[in-house]
Amino acid sequence: MEKSTGQAGPGQDLAGLEAGLDALDAVQTKRVSPAEVLVQKVLPPIVAVAFVLALWKVLVVAKITPDYKLPDPGLVWDSLRQLWLQGELLDIIWTSVSRGLFGFLIALAIATPLGLVVARVKFIRAGLGPILSGLQSLPSVAWVPPAVIWLGLNDQMMYTVILLGAVPSIANGLVAGIDQVPPLFLRAGRTLGARGLVSARHILLPAALPGYVAGLKQGWAFSWRSLMAAEIIAKSPDLGLGLGQYLENQRNNSDMAGVLLGILLILVVGIAIELLIFAPIERRVLRSRGLLASTR
Repeated sequence: MEKSTGQAGPGQDLAGLEAGLDALDAVQTKRVSPAEVLVQKVLPPIVAVAFVLALWKVLVVAKITPDYKLPDPGLVWDSLRQLWLQGELLDIIWTSVSRGLFGFLIALAIATPLGLVVARVKFIRAGLGPILSGLQSLPSVAWVPPAVIWLGLNDQMMYTVILLGAVPSIANGLVAGIDQVPPLFLRAGRTLGARGLVSARHILLPAALPGYVAGLKQGWAFSWRSLMAAEIIAKSPDLGLGLGQYLENQRNNSDMAGVLLGILLILVVGIAIELLIFAPIERRVLRSRGLLASTR
C-alpha cells in the first residue's frame, strides 16, 4: 500500500506558482470601461475647476475685497474673448510655447551627454555634481539680468535663461536614474561586449529611463518658469508678445482681469504640455517595467 505524505512535489509547486503569476497578469491586463475612465480621470479635474470658480464667485459677491483686486470671473472671460476676437490669443500662446519647446530641446541635447559623463566619470562628478545641484536650486529669475547684459534683448537671451534653468534638472535626473541601475546589468553588458557609447545607448539609458523621464518633466517645468521670468522682466518690441509680456503689460495697465487671464493661460499651457507630452511618456516607461497597471 502506498503511503500518502500529504506534501506536493516540486512540479506541483511550480505549477501553482505559474498559475498565481498568470492570475496576477490577468488582473493587470483588465480593460477599463469608458465610464470608469470618465469617473476616475475626467470628472475629478472638472469638479475641482468648478469648485474654484464657485468659490471665486462667492468671494466676489461677498465683497471680500475691492473689485479692482479680485474681478468677477466674467470679466476674465471677457478679456479672453476679446483676445480671441482680435486674433491675438493664439499668437501670444505660440510665441511662448515655441520658445519654451525649442529651448527645452536644446537643453535636452546638452544635458543628456552631460548627465552621462557626470554619472560615469568620478573625477567629473566630484567637480560638476555639486555645481549642477546648486544651479538647480538657483531661482531662474536670477539669470535674467546677466543674460540681458551679455546678449541684449533678443531670443538668444531667452534661450540662455531656459538652458541655465533646464540643463541642471535634466542632467541630475539622468544621474539619479543611472545611479539606480543594478551593477549586474553593466556586468552582463560587458560580458556581451557592450562598452563605451554602446553600453550607454543600449544599457544605461534604457535602464535609467524612469529617473531620466522624471528629470525631463522637471526640466520642462524649469524651462517654462525660466521663460516666463525672462518674458516678464525683459521687454522689447523685437521679442514679440508672449504670455509673460502680456501679463506684465496688463499689470502696467492696472487691468486685474487681464493679469488673472495671463496667469491662467500660463498655468493651462504648462499643464497641457505636461499632460499631452510627458505624462504619456512616463506611463509608457513605467508600464513597460511593470510599475504601472496597463489599465491606465
